[in-house]
Amino acid sequence: MKIGIVGCAGRMGQMLVREVLKTDGAELAGGTEPEGSPAIGRDLGALVGADDAGVTVTDDPKALFQAADAVIDFTRPEPTMRHADLAAETGTALIIGTTGLSAEQEAEIGRLGEKTPIVLAPNMSVGVNLLFALTQKVAATLGIDYDVEIVEMHHRHKVDAPSGTALGLGRAAAAGRGVALDEAAVWAREGHTGPRKAGDIGFATLRGGDVVGDHTVVFAADGERVELTHKASDRAVFAKGAVRAALWCDGRAPGKYSMFDVLGLSVD
Repeated sequence: MKIGIVGCAGRMGQMLVREVLKTDGAELAGGTEPEGSPAIGRDLGALVGADDAGVTVTDDPKALFQAADAVIDFTRPEPTMRHADLAAETGTALIIGTTGLSAEQEAEIGRLGEKTPIVLAPNMSVGVNLLFALTQKVAATLGIDYDVEIVEMHHRHKVDAPSGTALGLGRAAAAGRGVALDEAAVWAREGHTGPRKAGDIGFATLRGGDVVGDHTVVFAADGERVELTHKASDRAVFAKGAVRAALWCDGRAPGKYSMFDVLGLSVD
């Protein structure tokens, strides 16, 4: 399967290139960077310290979508929406790991998914998606007597907060309780906030160092506390999941999918 990478010279982009190069059944279709990038014209293999791959970095995403069976996008919301349009236009599968998308943008991606397979997930890690499923099940089992707090930490360069994964965990906890996250979320606390309200789902965001991604969901009640934790020490786990999702799209009908679909996870 021919897989392309947009934003291929970034940290995550390079990790994705390496993963495609070493994955059986996958072939590197190419990669793109914005116009003016010093990476343009370089061989993608050489870019990541591997043998020449025979394809070079370009600034033409449309040509990449035309050449690829699937494209993986871990960029930013604005370019991701342009890439989603290209995916729908060319019928190319699109794997989106971009975080910070608005509700309106996600809805538009759902509409574009009527024309081509699109996998959208706040986190491509197999372990994190298992954590999503467990969070929903535990929230449903424990009920409102257990206070839910979500704590996440990432490296100093991350620009969105809370992380997309933390938001996914919040949605999972809210779904387990049968409520909408927006109705229950407490995004930050400062000053004299008063006592905690029953049913709140709290978030705490930490930034520093080179932390790849730590997430903990705390269920706290009188007398006991249950904690579910995932710690990523290598971005390769996200790349592995994204390439797995791309291969899963081979022959798939158009639609908006999640990593639950890719992994066959269920919370029923």
